[in-house]
Amino acid sequence: MQKPVLVIKLGTAVITGSNGIISRAVIKKVAAEIASLSRNYRMVLVSSGAVGSGKNFINNYKGTLTERKAAAAVGNPVLIQLYQKYFLKYKIPVAQALCERHHFSSRSQFLQLKETFATFWQNDILPVVNENDLVSNIELKFSDNDELATLIAVGLDADALIICTSVGGFMNDENRIIPVVERIDNTVLNYVKKDKSIPGLGGMISKLTFTRLANSLGIQVIICGLSVKNPFTAALTGGNGTIFKAQSSNLKARQKWLASGSITLGSIFVDKGAARALHQRRSLLTIGIKKTEGKFAAGEVVQLMDEEENIMGVAKVRLSAEVMMENISQKSVLAAHADDIVIF
Repeated sequence: MQKPVLVIKLGTAVITGSNGIISRAVIKKVAAEIASLSRNYRMVLVSSGAVGSGKNFINNYKGTLTERKAAAAVGNPVLIQLYQKYFLKYKIPVAQALCERHHFSSRSQFLQLKETFATFWQNDILPVVNENDLVSNIELKFSDNDELATLIAVGLDADALIICTSVGGFMNDENRIIPVVERIDNTVLNYVKKDKSIPGLGGMISKLTFTRLANSLGIQVIICGLSVKNPFTAALTGGNGTIFKAQSSNLKARQKWLASGSITLGSIFVDKGAARALHQRRSLLTIGIKKTEGKFAAGEVVQLMDEEENIMGVAKVRLSAEVMMENISQKSVLAAHADDIVIF
């Protein structure tokens, strides 16, 4: 049997100091434990920190889009060289995998990506993943590396996703880490403070959004810190951070790709009747659509939203946004077939 897949995501605040310099002690600790876990898992490391480690090379850095792109281009080689240095001790080569949206949105490109990762693992190579900031279009960027890590985990059918942060776990309103969350509901969401960590782009709302997606597709997610001994092993056994329990999922590989690779160039807002029908695994008709947002063409993947503007799932649509709205009052016009809809 093949070893299960484990995806680990490191946030900027975890691996860099306030000056943006990457901590060699942290990289050393990460390398030691990933080397140990590699005996039992096929590993993927999603690492932030490129922009943080490159911005000091940009004069009068103000954080504009072009400056971030330049900083990432400088910082990525710095980051990968450090990983190469510390993993070399364990005879583990590392591969830099810079991903873009289209690697997930195109089924053929996604399958090529999976084959490449399989080749990495067959040769005991650790893929270190980050977004290709230099060429990514702002409209098609990942919202942050939490999203990228989730898409990798779902697409590669990971057993677990570990999101390593500076806060060490998910905290209640008394700032105590909750060890286990069975399901992300309103009670859990009410604990969230909607501020973002200064060095990173993430924030807990982002982490919970993608954690809920991963959980709904059968992947356990752990949000933890690095301060304890063997932090990833401890996280997997309930001794570090918060475990978000996976839900049972019988989705096929293509359906998981559809859910994980949601480019979401736009959104479709449906009424209560259509929402009920979608939960019953029925197709979406235009008469159940209240409005659309964004420009999308037939064949593209968009978000499905209910009347309270909660994300219900995704759909590969049969009609463009324009044609969809032209037929909004028609009773039998198909917007998306049930086979091309995934409800979370």
